[in-house]
Amino acid sequence: MRRRADRGIRRGAFSATARLLVGSGLVIALLGAVSGTAAAVPPPPPNPSDSDIAAAGSRVEQQLGAVGQLINQVAAANQQLAQLDADVAIKREDVNRALVDLQNARDAADVAAQLVGVAQQALADAGTQIQAAQTKFNDFAVSSYTQGTGVASISSFLGSTGPDDVLDRAQVLKVLSSSQNAVLDGLQRARTEQANKDSAARESKQQADAAASDAESKKAAAEDAIATARAALAAQAEQKTAIEAQRDSAQSQLDSARSEVAGLEGQRDAYSAWEQQKAAEDAAIAAAAAAARDAAVQAAARVAANQAASAAAAAAAAGQRSHTAIDDSDSSPSPSTSTTKKPRSSGQSNPSLTGSAAVELVIDRGMSQLGVPYSWGGGDENGPTKGIRDGGVADSYGDYNKVGFDCSGLMIYAFAGLGISLPHYTGYQYTAGKQVPSSDMKRGDMLFYGPNASQHVALYLGDGKMLEAPQSGSVVKVSPVRYDGMTPYAVRMVS
Repeated sequence: MRRRADRGIRRGAFSATARLLVGSGLVIALLGAVSGTAAAVPPPPPNPSDSDIAAAGSRVEQQLGAVGQLINQVAAANQQLAQLDADVAIKREDVNRALVDLQNARDAADVAAQLVGVAQQALADAGTQIQAAQTKFNDFAVSSYTQGTGVASISSFLGSTGPDDVLDRAQVLKVLSSSQNAVLDGLQRARTEQANKDSAARESKQQADAAASDAESKKAAAEDAIATARAALAAQAEQKTAIEAQRDSAQSQLDSARSEVAGLEGQRDAYSAWEQQKAAEDAAIAAAAAAARDAAVQAAARVAANQAASAAAAAAAAGQRSHTAIDDSDSSPSPSTSTTKKPRSSGQSNPSLTGSAAVELVIDRGMSQLGVPYSWGGGDENGPTKGIRDGGVADSYGDYNKVGFDCSGLMIYAFAGLGISLPHYTGYQYTAGKQVPSSDMKRGDMLFYGPNASQHVALYLGDGKMLEAPQSGSVVKVSPVRYDGMTPYAVRMVS
């Protein structure tokens, strides 16, 4: 009978060992999830070599020199264009001056032509008058010639009344002869003067015509000069356009070379960032794995201790029983015992712990669930449970068919190790403990988000990190603390 009792104890110990192995299997699964996270790290980006970056920089330097030379050529072309444009402006004014001079010369020629016409008309009038006087003089001369010089004198004296009258008549004839000679002389002088004026007018016209011809030549020369200047300006503009096209092409090549350098440097920076991220993720994975192992070891130790205590109690009870009351059926656990669910307070609760030890127990329990799927409505004091339907997002992810935690369910499980029972709602958890300013948060405090803590809750780990079950499609994980949307208070359950 004693051997049967021993077999019952050994069976109890075997059952504890089996449970320990099951717990170890969970730890192995968690470590596998952690390793899977390492495998999910994206491949590294390209990492250009120093020689590639140096070669790209050399191309930039070469293009800088070419662009600089072309910029200088464009500046010189602009200066030449400015000079040519000034020359064109001068030539344009020369043409304007030639036009004015030509018009003045033409006006002077027209005036000289008018003066020539007037002089010729005056000369013609003087000739007519002289001809008339000459005709009269000729008639007088003919009469004197035919009648003799004395006839006129004798006829003039016939009928005179006396010597005085003869003298008077002789004097009158003398005066008439002198007057006629004077008129002829005056007319002759007038014709001479008009001839002189006509000669002067003709000379003036010749000079005016020469000036007009010279002005016309200057106008033509000025127009030729401006045409030449404009042609030079157009040629220089074409040259400048060609240089600018070369400059733009060189600038484009320079920009491309700079972009290449920037791209290579960006790839180098991206690779460095990837290395840092990978190192950080590797460190986080290692820390999570260590924490999971520690939690598993602690949990296994507690389970072993509890099972050892149970085995000892069973052995003591077996020694006090009657040997007749012990048989094979009593020495093995009953089906009801093996299928009974753990109590709500969990066999791992330890309400006697306080201070940092209590905080670490809460964090160890929470960290032991790393990698467990998110399941809306899932989780209780004993661990992950199947989720529930929400009629929306959670249903689209199939949370109602997943075994896991939501954010408040994870907090329930973590604090159940201390015998603290929390409601399955973040708004109520927000008022379950001591509220402290979020700026004074400490390791082990609960952090809340949304109006009246209605959106999310996480467990603060210190160093800017927190443990959370974030959302459907994700898993329990460690994340950087998010300050956006955080409530003004954190909740401290352990002091």
